[in-house]
Amino acid sequence: MSCALCGSGNQAEFTAEMVVHFAGLKNVDIPGVWVFPKLLICLNCGLSKFSVPEKKLGLLASGTTNSQGLTRSERVARPEPAIDPIM
Repeated sequence: MSCALCGSGNQAEFTAEMVVHFAGLKNVDIPGVWVFPKLLICLNCGLSKFSVPEKKLGLLASGTTNSQGLTRSERVARPEPAIDPIM
């Protein structure tokens, strides 16, 4: 398969993690949706492609947060911030 932008066949697949945020100030308090896609990147021009899994796509389409409608094991736990004691 060749790149849709430059026509190069010099492409590679990578794994990624990203958070997709809802746009606009009205959504500033809504957590983003975590996705872990495989990226296809053209190593000549940088054009990148990825697909969002169907379940995560449903969350984005409905405008819900990443924890609603997911099983406990699918929720991303956020660690407590470390507090350094003052000495």
